[in-house]
Amino acid sequence: MTRTSDQVLGELGQAFGLNNVTLKHGLSQDELFQAAIDNDRGHVSSDGDGDEQKAFATALGLDGPLVFYTDPTCTGRPTKDTFAVARPEIEDEVWWKPDFQKFDPDKFDGLLPRVIEHLNERNATLYSTDVFCGWDAEFTEPYRFIGEYATHAYFCNIMFPKDVRDDSDRVDAGWTLINVPSFRCVPERDGTKSERGVIIDIKNRIALVLGRADYCGVNKKTMFTLMNFVLPSKGQLSMHCSANVGKNDDSAILFGLSGTGKTTLSADPNRLLIGDDEHVWSDTGVSNFEDGCYAKLIDLDKDNEPVIAAALSMKGTLIENVPALPGKAIADTDPQEFDLFDGSVTENTRFAYPLTCNPGVAEGAKGPHPQTIVLLTADAFGVLPPVSILEPEEVMYHFVTGFTSKLAGTEVGITEPEATFSACFGAPFMSHKPSVYAELLADRMEKHKTRCILLNTGWSGGAYGTGSRMSLKATRALLDAALNGELDDVPTETQPILGLKMPTTCPGVDDNILNPRNTWADPDAYDVAANKLRDMFQANYEAKGFAELGIKAAM
Repeated sequence: MTRTSDQVLGELGQAFGLNNVTLKHGLSQDELFQAAIDNDRGHVSSDGDGDEQKAFATALGLDGPLVFYTDPTCTGRPTKDTFAVARPEIEDEVWWKPDFQKFDPDKFDGLLPRVIEHLNERNATLYSTDVFCGWDAEFTEPYRFIGEYATHAYFCNIMFPKDVRDDSDRVDAGWTLINVPSFRCVPERDGTKSERGVIIDIKNRIALVLGRADYCGVNKKTMFTLMNFVLPSKGQLSMHCSANVGKNDDSAILFGLSGTGKTTLSADPNRLLIGDDEHVWSDTGVSNFEDGCYAKLIDLDKDNEPVIAAALSMKGTLIENVPALPGKAIADTDPQEFDLFDGSVTENTRFAYPLTCNPGVAEGAKGPHPQTIVLLTADAFGVLPPVSILEPEEVMYHFVTGFTSKLAGTEVGITEPEATFSACFGAPFMSHKPSVYAELLADRMEKHKTRCILLNTGWSGGAYGTGSRMSLKATRALLDAALNGELDDVPTETQPILGLKMPTTCPGVDDNILNPRNTWADPDAYDVAANKLRDMFQANYEAKGFAELGIKAAM
């Protein structure tokens, strides 16, 4: 149903006591674009006065992207300030961790009225939009965004689908996110750790984003975290992954952390994209949570990423934290002129664009049950095989391990490759314990006879600095072979240190690279590196207590 601003304000007044505000609900993207430029004010520079313009048009005006700059203290998710209310009904189910901490229920019950009072006293102007999280009508969740920045409503309209089903249950069963950058938390009073907070009340289906936490991705990832609680509770597998479907109706799911090639490899001209980030594997197949993509822009190679490159100039998109060109106003800048290698604002520059910017998208952002699962990793130690064929128990192990590596030089203090482990390839957003998702994955793979590979897009012939990165051509050939079933019955050998089963041949790939030991000039040095990496896997397994969760060791 289509609601007017007055109707929504009445619902918010009844639910929260929000009434002395100016609510602009359901504005078009063009209207939000202009409202963002005219009205979104806050911190953009570290020495700013807190009343700086945050949103800008390029030389293309309404026909191009909106450009937005976040608070300089929040150019990514504020993980140390992210909480869930630890109510008795859900406390034992949630996977508590440093980036998803417990919040005192009494503190939250005092904080929410203070936020509402703050908005009422300011006679705040708020922007609201009603969307859904999920394309599967049976499992979608109504999501209402309310916030002080028009940019955030504009972002939500890009990223989330509309009109998936009737939403007459929105008031009673939907989720509400209230985003208030002007509210400064007082830790001693409010129970936060700083002046900002991202706080989810799962039981009461509300989330607060408060203070200097205006990174657009918060409005997306908060909802993803909630879906990761709701759907497994209904027996459905929510996933941080990309997905596509081939001409033979063969879906594939690609899990992977940042830098592993998840977005690039899922954008295949021979396959239709289902989505690039968040999905559910339900009883009927795979479907996207989103209606858009939220891609990293830093160091983007426009030749390798032509879809994103073209979308930079399209209407209805959003560029986040890409610096202005020296001596040139944004209003005079063509989007293609931006320096995407400039990380002076942040290395986490972003671009939000509708799925329809992609040339080939699966109808309804859905696909059948997947035939292939791909676990992506970028091993900068040069140890893992380019492709490994995993048995079911190995899948659970590598899924909850979620390994990749950071490169030397990418962060201050990193002088050599560093192992990164993120359970389920998205630990910060996984609100249930990892075993919940692993068991659902294993059950579905067994039921639908789904194959799984571990695909290494990292280094060969030595670690980063000595060896070379796997060519995209070779990686695509390995992926294509797996998707086509060409690795199902090939001869294999087992890497003795890592216990991984490797094919000895693959169409379109030099057989010599399939066993990584063969690519090192010094095989003994490879063995030393392999033992070191295996020890890291084992230490992570012990530290995370995976044995107690029923996950068998595979290394």
